[in-house]
Amino acid sequence: MVAKSADVMQNVDKKTCKMGIVVDGRRRLSSGDDDKTTLMATYFGNVLSIPFGEKIIGELTDQPLIWVADEVHEYLKAAATKEHFLGLIDWVEAHRPKPAIAKIYSSGSSDGPAFVVSSGHMFPTAKVDFGWGKPTVGSYHFPWGGDAGYVMLMPSPARDGDWLVYFHLLKGQIMLIEDAASHIFRPLTSEYLKLVDFPPLIT
Repeated sequence: MVAKSADVMQNVDKKTCKMGIVVDGRRRLSSGDDDKTTLMATYFGNVLSIPFGEKIIGELTDQPLIWVADEVHEYLKAAATKEHFLGLIDWVEAHRPKPAIAKIYSSGSSDGPAFVVSSGHMFPTAKVDFGWGKPTVGSYHFPWGGDAGYVMLMPSPARDGDWLVYFHLLKGQIMLIEDAASHIFRPLTSEYLKLVDFPPLIT
């Protein structure tokens, strides 16, 4: 749908659409070892890689969804390995303390739309309690300052089995998604979150 939203761009036959997917390195580095998995779970900080694929917009809009899914699986293969993350750690150590940012964030949208998909399925929103009750909804994404979009999924704290999908995209992209996928997505409202109207503190 993001690619379809770019059909109005000039020279669209030469434009590309990029999609990056955040890959968690903890499970890959532990290699299925229970002790290593437990140790990696206590690590504070991110162990992430963001591989991305790129295709001509016309090719993406003409092909069926299953073809797109197969292409995504193909470019994820190289990043979903222990060797990839060991190499990434070496690269980071070799370039310290110079900061670095994923390429798709810094220049991903220079020749067409670009966005990153992440997942908050391990973020325990429903279990957090700072003393004034559990949060109704939570998110941990913030804009990076670039023009690449961001999509994040999190389990709904209001209804088991539902997912919250956060879109940080251009207005035209959001409008197309709302129109084409209204049977899948519904707006996040106070009614859905089962919020209760509290009386005002001062009357």
